[in-house]
Amino acid sequence: MSITSLEGKRFAQMVIQGATQLSANAQLVDALNVFPVPDGDTGTNMNLSMTSGAKEVQNHIQDHIGNVATALSKGLLMGARGNSGVILSQLFRGFGKAIEGKESLSSAEFANALQIGVETAYKAVMKPVEGTILTVAKDAARKGVTSAETETDFVKVMQAIVDEAQASLNRTPDLLPVLKEVGVVDSGGQGLLFVYEGFLAELKGEKVSNQSSLPSMNDLVSAEHHKAAQDFMSTEDIEFGYCTEFMVRFEEDKQSFAEEDFRQDLSKFGDSLLVISDDELAKVHIHSEQPGDVLTYGHQYGSLINIKIENMRQQHSSIVGESKPKAAAPAPVMEVDFAIVTVSMGEGIAQLFKSIGATAVIEGGQTMNPSTEDIVKAVKEVNAKKVIIMPNNKNIIMAAEQAAEVLDMEVAVVPTKTVPQGMAALLAFNPTASVSDNRKLMTEASKQVKTGQVTFAVRDTSIDGVSIAKDDFMGIQEGKIVISDSDRQKSAQSLLRTMLDEDSEILTILYGEDVTEEDVRSLIEYVEEHYEDVEVEVHNGKQPLYSYIFSVE
Repeated sequence: MSITSLEGKRFAQMVIQGATQLSANAQLVDALNVFPVPDGDTGTNMNLSMTSGAKEVQNHIQDHIGNVATALSKGLLMGARGNSGVILSQLFRGFGKAIEGKESLSSAEFANALQIGVETAYKAVMKPVEGTILTVAKDAARKGVTSAETETDFVKVMQAIVDEAQASLNRTPDLLPVLKEVGVVDSGGQGLLFVYEGFLAELKGEKVSNQSSLPSMNDLVSAEHHKAAQDFMSTEDIEFGYCTEFMVRFEEDKQSFAEEDFRQDLSKFGDSLLVISDDELAKVHIHSEQPGDVLTYGHQYGSLINIKIENMRQQHSSIVGESKPKAAAPAPVMEVDFAIVTVSMGEGIAQLFKSIGATAVIEGGQTMNPSTEDIVKAVKEVNAKKVIIMPNNKNIIMAAEQAAEVLDMEVAVVPTKTVPQGMAALLAFNPTASVSDNRKLMTEASKQVKTGQVTFAVRDTSIDGVSIAKDDFMGIQEGKIVISDSDRQKSAQSLLRTMLDEDSEILTILYGEDVTEEDVRSLIEYVEEHYEDVEVEVHNGKQPLYSYIFSVE
């Protein structure tokens, strides 16, 4: 029996199957990372992003497909992690906008919405690169549009989309030479194909392979991120003790809803506030000391559903092993004029950022890209009128920019790609200048440093003319592998020889958790012997995965 009309409930199941298929294959997508570094996280990022979208869809299952697509768009937007996750969110953001008023879709309308999603995603990327997820999405959508011109059956149109996505994915090495050199297809494109395969399986009435229940966002985030984050604070530091989540289903006889007024009123009850709404529902997350007052306020607008209240002090005490609740929380943080929110991985690097002026440091980086929602929460918690965000990782820039769009305040992103760039930018910050002027000053300052990194290879490969064996130590300069050696110290020395020249004045060494003080002394002696005019600064960054991070000025 053919399917000639697609309504919301079926589309919701397609999304859930797509998320499940991606989740089952996330490690495979991770393994397609071009560089053999231990941070291939495309699959992880897309999985977390798609799971966030699917969870939002599960809360909005209904016949109206436009409303379901809007829920998917919102969930993806806030859950987007890394460039691949942000692009995925933009694909379905455009898709959702194209059909937001429609109760059901024909195959032609569905394919056209995918095409509009592609156009939205391309616009969101400053310099689109062919041979990536964008190309796979574009080719698949174009094939869908062509197929739907003569075919009304959704199964056949979706089959055409999947087949073309696979063919396009197979072509990515011809468009992106580095993929051919390493012998892989594009990881983001592979992730999108898994999502589309889940869509097709649902339309056929099949279950995707290796299907399990949709993973909990709490499980995923805990696994990837915050294993020991609670250890950096005490229970008494928690000002608002109850994590309160609920949804309001609007009712005609209740107070008229205006999202901005609703958000402003709720902000008086606590912090970490997020409000997402559509024509029927509002979803609220807030940390409050009086959750009952929050629920009473929300009830003015309609019936309350999906209520969840958690005692964060009790949770924290259990996690860090404290036996009893502590004293009352301190006074609220006063609003400040300007704040800097930055991202880093490693306790030592976080402390260094704070020592030179960062207001808040989000734990994250390689393998741990914070989501749009993570960044939004961090910005809200600094309680500032104006905020500068520094991602310090090329794979976090798009999520940071997406967060800036969501925030209703004066905020700018300085597109730092490395920790050294972030430090240089932070030192250039002028508290008396405007947000836009600081963005220009800090961006320019970030370009004045060279960045080098030493890490280990996770597989054998050859890239950019460098032969690499698994477990070798690679020297990476400005994102390009320039040296590989089985000896870490030799790899570090070789990398420094490519970075230091007669114009170099300052070398900053951030050493990781796997490096001994003896190793560091040996490296300092090497620099002093061969580059006597270079001043050396050393900090214990305590970062995982990367033995050394070098900054040369």
